Amino acid sequence: MKDRCEDEIPLKRTARQAAGRPKKAAAPTPPRIPRMTRLMALAIKFQDMIDRGEVKDYADLARLGHVSRARITQIMNLLNLAPEIQAQILSASQEAWNAPCISEQSLRRLTGLVAWSAQRAVWGNPHLPTPVARCWSAPSLQGDCLGNLANPNTRAV
Repeated sequence: MKDRCEDEIPLKRTARQAAGRPKKAAAPTPPRIPRMTRLMALAIKFQDMIDRGEVKDYADLARLGHVSRARITQIMNLLNLAPEIQAQILSASQEAWNAPCISEQSLRRLTGLVAWSAQRAVWGNPHLPTPVARCWSAPSLQGDCLGNLANPNTRAV
């Protein structure tokens, strides 16, 4: 005697059943976040992790991220930028980063200036040949905006 009852249940919808439902439109891809914006946010996150005691030091961060301690230091040095410059980096669009004068290397040179007033002067001084803030607003400008930082003994006007 058979106590089992076996029935086949179709798991796929037939073409006729699916035809009445509207098809889902593919979601548009979100805009790409600029690399320096991501690095700035990462530096803030890393500092928060250190402050909360999740990691002990930069060496722990380097081990977790599978990068060198030197690279962690480069990222964390972005926190030495003036708060206004950090805010502009965090809110920058991809178009602003397409300017040839704004690069990670140029920002690293800017972090080498200890005084925030000197950073602000180089970042937005209209009297410099190509100030960074002007490049920021006009990505079509050519040249190295921070080229005058090649010699650390030069002063911003």
